[in-house]
Amino acid sequence: MDSLGPLNAFVQTAEAGGFSEAARKLGVSSSAIGKAVARLEERLGVRLFHRSTRSITLTPEGSLFLERCRRILCEVEVAELELAQTRQAPRGKLRISLPSAGMLFMPKLAAFKRSYPEIELDIDSSDRLVDVIEEGFDAVIRAGEPDDSRLMARVLGSYRQVVVGAPDYFRRKGTPLKPQDLEQHDCLLYRLASTGRLLPWPLGRDGERFEVPLPAAMVTNTLEPQLCFAEQGLGIACVPDFAVRRQCAEGRLVTVLDDYIQDSTTFRVLWPSSRHLSPKLRVFVDFMVEHLFAD
Repeated sequence: MDSLGPLNAFVQTAEAGGFSEAARKLGVSSSAIGKAVARLEERLGVRLFHRSTRSITLTPEGSLFLERCRRILCEVEVAELELAQTRQAPRGKLRISLPSAGMLFMPKLAAFKRSYPEIELDIDSSDRLVDVIEEGFDAVIRAGEPDDSRLMARVLGSYRQVVVGAPDYFRRKGTPLKPQDLEQHDCLLYRLASTGRLLPWPLGRDGERFEVPLPAAMVTNTLEPQLCFAEQGLGIACVPDFAVRRQCAEGRLVTVLDDYIQDSTTFRVLWPSSRHLSPKLRVFVDFMVEHLFAD
């Protein structure tokens, strides 16, 4: 840390074009600035400035050293800002993007809002692949493996897909015991908004995938209609297990074909690696990691 004073004196002198102006900006004497730069040159064993009675100019070594010093001092300034912000209450707008199943996260986001009332949540709910940096998001929650090296990530938890239907539906239509039985059932299918393709059900066993034609009783690009129709006994759906945990516990839905779905998917929270963790972003990341899949 003792080196930062001379480094700052050198940078201010280079930018001001002289010792006097640098001294005025730093609130010290010209001789103090001159001595600090001289000690720096002696320690480095190079001349940083060409000096004349009229002006001083950077040597080639001085120009190279200047860019390094600017980066060092900038990093110190950012570090000091981060530490100062940790003492502040988290506040301000927090722009986040959630998958279309994000409605299921709303109770946890409501709890977050109660804990941090001075943070204004700006929520985008969509399955489209947003550009986190270009579109100005502070953080996004997404499933699958991250593929953008510009982003930092923390794991929130994992989920499985489950095939569910209402007990009344299975009394009327029978219970499918193997994937091929689905050809005789009313399937509530999900269309990816980003591609327009129907999302296949991840059916398989022992490494073998089963491609089964699924009769479409209804197609939607959001999760809520699937859940509603399934609870009403209008068909069966393949949905994330966390989306139907309560309904299954209450007996309104039951799962089938559990032995034929073995894959799991991971949810992560991602944010730009170039952006320091402001208090509002830090508490959001920590809260989601701790609470999103807590029950």
